[in-house]
Amino acid sequence: MGSISRPITEFCLDLYNKLNRNAEDTNIVFSPMSICVALALVHLGAKNNTAAQIEKVLHVRKAAGRMSLGSDLESAVPEMEPEQSRERQSSLSQCNKDGDLNHKAFQALLLQIQNLGESYVLTLANNLFIQQGFELQQQFLMCTKELYGAMLQTVDFHGALEAARIKINTWVESETQGKIKELFPPGVIDAHALLVLVNVIYFKASWEHKFEEHKTVQRDFKVNQNEKKPVQMMYQKGMFKLGYIEEMGAQVLELPYAQKSLSMIILLPGDMADGSTSGLEQIESTMTYENLMLWASSEHMFETRVEVYLPRFKLEGTFNLNEVLQEMGMTDIFTKSKADLSAMSFAKTLVLSNVVHKTYVEVNEEGTVAAAGTGAVIVRRSLTEVFMADHPFLFFIRHNPTNTIIFFGKLCSP
Repeated sequence: MGSISRPITEFCLDLYNKLNRNAEDTNIVFSPMSICVALALVHLGAKNNTAAQIEKVLHVRKAAGRMSLGSDLESAVPEMEPEQSRERQSSLSQCNKDGDLNHKAFQALLLQIQNLGESYVLTLANNLFIQQGFELQQQFLMCTKELYGAMLQTVDFHGALEAARIKINTWVESETQGKIKELFPPGVIDAHALLVLVNVIYFKASWEHKFEEHKTVQRDFKVNQNEKKPVQMMYQKGMFKLGYIEEMGAQVLELPYAQKSLSMIILLPGDMADGSTSGLEQIESTMTYENLMLWASSEHMFETRVEVYLPRFKLEGTFNLNEVLQEMGMTDIFTKSKADLSAMSFAKTLVLSNVVHKTYVEVNEEGTVAAAGTGAVIVRRSLTEVFMADHPFLFFIRHNPTNTIIFFGKLCSP
């Protein structure tokens, strides 16, 4: 199935490699799906080379032609009266403008992911905050609302910077049920800002099989060769899907959430006898799209009885993505002489000032709470399969029907 999940995963791996460059022994967590949606939203306002660069960063240029979501997702778009449907289709077809980014595919994915049933809370919100005085194109306003539910708000960065900052932070806090506070600390936005893109995601789910709290005990987590720290280690024994990456002695465990719509996949390096974390680097250096799909595929994993040891943890990740996105090839949109946001505004001087993303992940016995983030587990091979997550590992949360990675992270120090 040609799918939008592939570009999201490829973008995820690019971004992880950039964020991970100087992050030894450092936790990382972000939501690739959430960031891709935010950039797709900006793409609606971009033209020419500015739009092409966004498509390239999102891996949709080469994906043109295979960017349909497949029938299972297309059908997720709600049905309407024929008349209403025709009107809406014609207005939306104007939104799906020239270029390789299929906005309807993103919209269909969002509709499916935000209707997961009562066992899940997953809210994703995007907002563009623009300096007052810029006249916006009606077409852009309609498309952002129709496709992405984004509400564009005007603020006065130039004359009332602190009020603008408080307004943005208050919106973020309410959208993430209070989990993400103070997204913009003082000084991050300056009085020259013109356009700030804010993207948040909040996720809460219960495990299909919960860990029993009375079985959680304190154990050491090996941060690296020289450092250990005590953690609250959760434990359960049950039937789980487990796989091995033979060439590096790593284990792959799938921990499903309620109803199995989403799962957390944990990539646990072999426990090095000398306590080194080179196993993690080995996984990272061979983690291509094809390998990641193979390692976590149901064909590669088998259901077996596993003793799972997984630390309880909370992670927070805040990233200003301006520099990273420029390194990845999105340069024009941040440059006054080159930015073409003429599908957004008639003004010739509009540039993107800030792209900020924040993720919060909490993993406990009940399940996972993540405002843009999520949880983890680990393994050693023995007669009864044991998955002992007592050293650094990678994890991601996947929407199983579409194979889309919603959260991705590295846990080095719970």
